[in-house]
Amino acid sequence: MRRRLLASLLAAAAIALPAAAGAHDAQPQKAVTTAGPATKEQLMTPPAGARHFTISSVAGKHGDVWSWKTPDGNISYRMSMSLRGWVTETDEVVTLGPDKRPIKLAIRGFTDSGDATENFSVDSAGVARWKTAVDEGSAPFAGKRYNTYGGPWLAGEHDIEALVAAGPSGVDLLPRGHATLTIKKPVEINGPAGKKTVKLAYIEGFGFSPSPVWLDTDNRFFGNAGVISLLPEGFEAAGPKLKEIQDAETAVMVRDVARRFLSPANRTPTLIDHVLMFDSVAGTYLPDRAVLVRDGKVAAVGAGGSIKAPAGTVTIDGRGKTLTPGLWDAHRHVGGDDWNLLQNLATGMTNYRSPGSMIDETLSLMKRRAAGELLAPDGKVSIIIDRKDPLAAQGALTVSSPEEAIAAVRKIKAAGMWGVKFYTSMNPAWIAPAAAEAHKLGLHVHGHIPAGMRPLEAVRAGYDEITHINFIMMQAMPQAVVDKANTAARLEGPAKYGKDVDLDSPEMKAFYAELAKRKTIIDPTLTVWEPLMTSDGSAVAPEYAPFVDIAPSAVARSWKIAGYPLFDGLTRDDFRKSFAKMVGVVGKLHEAGVPIVAGTDGWGLELVRELELYQEAGLSNAEALQTATIVPARMVGMAETTGSIAAGKSADLILVDGDVSQNLGALRHVQTVFLDGYRLDGSELRKASGLGGMPR
Repeated sequence: MRRRLLASLLAAAAIALPAAAGAHDAQPQKAVTTAGPATKEQLMTPPAGARHFTISSVAGKHGDVWSWKTPDGNISYRMSMSLRGWVTETDEVVTLGPDKRPIKLAIRGFTDSGDATENFSVDSAGVARWKTAVDEGSAPFAGKRYNTYGGPWLAGEHDIEALVAAGPSGVDLLPRGHATLTIKKPVEINGPAGKKTVKLAYIEGFGFSPSPVWLDTDNRFFGNAGVISLLPEGFEAAGPKLKEIQDAETAVMVRDVARRFLSPANRTPTLIDHVLMFDSVAGTYLPDRAVLVRDGKVAAVGAGGSIKAPAGTVTIDGRGKTLTPGLWDAHRHVGGDDWNLLQNLATGMTNYRSPGSMIDETLSLMKRRAAGELLAPDGKVSIIIDRKDPLAAQGALTVSSPEEAIAAVRKIKAAGMWGVKFYTSMNPAWIAPAAAEAHKLGLHVHGHIPAGMRPLEAVRAGYDEITHINFIMMQAMPQAVVDKANTAARLEGPAKYGKDVDLDSPEMKAFYAELAKRKTIIDPTLTVWEPLMTSDGSAVAPEYAPFVDIAPSAVARSWKIAGYPLFDGLTRDDFRKSFAKMVGVVGKLHEAGVPIVAGTDGWGLELVRELELYQEAGLSNAEALQTATIVPARMVGMAETTGSIAAGKSADLILVDGDVSQNLGALRHVQTVFLDGYRLDGSELRKASGLGGMPR
C-alpha cells in the first residue's frame, strides 16, 4: 500500500516527481556514486513563523513540510514524515532567477528509497546541470524548467505557478518532457479562519494520467488530497471532502473511456483458434487449442480447428500466442485511482484482491463497474483494522479495545466486504476474539503481524493468510525486532538478520509444516522488497525495466532508486543476501505445500516480475502462473466462475504474443483482454492508460 499511496500522492501534487516524458535534448544520464545522505540532525530547522503544511490521512498526522525565505532571498523547505516507520527527512534551498524559474537548488536528506541528495544549477553559458543519487545530466536551459527527482513535496509549488501562467501551451521540462495544467471548478471548504474557496485542477505530463491538485483563489498551489493529503496546517479535516470531489470529477473522465470500450461491437462472439492454452487447474500448457467466447462466457473449448464459429464471430489466429486465464493481483489496493485500474487491464489483470481499501471507495467502484461506467478488473476487498496509535495504518478503521475491534469486524461484514486485514499496531490480545467474530461472519482473516507477535502466533490466533514476506521472516527475527514490527524494524530486521537465517533449520521446517497443515495462505509481495533491498542507483529495478521505454519519463526516472538506506555497517551486498533468503523462503513454503498467491502492493505492473521471482524460488513456470490465476480465485471463492478456462466460465482471459510456457515474461505482451466477454484491444488499452506501447 505504501508504494502506491506515495506514487499517487506525488503524481497528484506534481511534487518531488522527476521530469515527464518527451524530448531528446538532454545529455545521456548515468549513475552517480555519492558520499551518503545528510542525517536528520544535519538538516535545516524551520524558524518560528515558517509556512506549515501537514501530511495526514483519516488515521491521523504523518508528517510536516515547512517553507520560509532566507535573508539572502532564497526559499527553503523542510520535510519530515514517517508512515509507520517509512521515514523521509529532507530539506531544499531554491534560488529563483529573474523570470522566477529556479536556477539553483540543493536537496539533502533521505527517504526509504535511499539518498535524496540532488543538485541543480545553471552556469553563465546557460547550461543546466543536475546530479542525483541515481543520475546526472546537462542540457541548454533555454525556456525550460528543471523538474526535480525528489525533495520536499511543497517545493513543487513553483512549478504549479508556472503551469498556471503558461495556460494551454504548458511548460517544457528538464531532463525531458512537457506538462500542462487545466483548472476546473471552485469549491468551498472550512478552515481555521472560516470558509475558503479553492479550485480543482488537473496536471498532465507528470504521470500516466491526469493528476488532481488544488489551487487557491489566486491560482497558487493550495494542496493535494488523497488517502494521504498535503494541506496547510488547520485544513486537515478538509482532506476527505476534497478527495471526494476530485474522485467524482475523475469518475466522469473514466466513464467516457469505459463506454468506448464496453460497446456492443466488442461483445460479439470470438474464436481464438490454434492457440497454446494454459490449463490452470491441471497446471499444464495445451498446444493447438480452440476457445469460443460468446455472451460473456467461454462457450466451448476444443482441439484447434474443431469449433465451428457462429455467424458474426471474430476469429483470431492464435498461432505464436498463448491464451491464459486473466491474471489476478492478490495485493492490489484499489480505490482513489480509477486510471490505474484501467492500466491493470492493459497489462492483463482481470481480477484482484484488495487487502485494504476504504469502504466508501469500494462501494463506489463496485457500483460504477456494474453500471458500465468504470473499466476495471473485478475482485474482492478487505478492510484494514488497526489500533488507534500514531503508527496506525492510513485508511484503517481504528479501534481502542477488543470490543471496538469486534464492532469494526461487524461493520465490515455489514458493508458487504470480503475480508478483514489486521495491522501492525493492533494489540496482539485482540486478534483472537476479533478473528473469531470474522470467521463466524464468514470473513477471511489476514494481515500484517502485530508488533510483539510472531507469524505462527498470529496464525494460531486466527489468521487465514499472512501478507508480505518480511512478516514470514519475523518467525526467525530477534525479539527486539518482533517487538517493534510496527516501525521500520519490520524491514530493517529482515534486511539485517535475514542473510543469516537457516531456512532448513528444524525450527523453520516446523514453521513451514504447521502453515501447510493449517492451509495458511502466503502473499509474499517480493516485488516490494526487491527494489528497496537490491537497488544501488545504477539501474532500474527488474519490476519496471520492461516499462521504462513506454512510461512517462517522470515515472520512469522515479523507478530508478538508490535503495533503502544502509545502516549498522551493513552493505548493499548484505541486503541482497537477505533478499535472496526472502526469495528462498517462498520456495521452502511452496515445497512444504503452503499455498502462495501472487500480489504486488504496487501499480500492478510488477505482477509478472513477482511470478518470475517465484520461478527463481523453485516453483515451475506453471506453478508460478497458478499463483496468479486459479489459486487466488479459489482463495476468494470465485473459482467456479473465473481463474481457469473452461466451458461455462466467465470469459476473463488474456491473449499474449509469445510462448508463456517458455518465458513468463511473454505475459507482458498483451494482445487482447477478454473482460466479462468484452474483447478489448491491448494496444488501445495501453494508449488509454498512459502506456506508450508494448512493454519489452
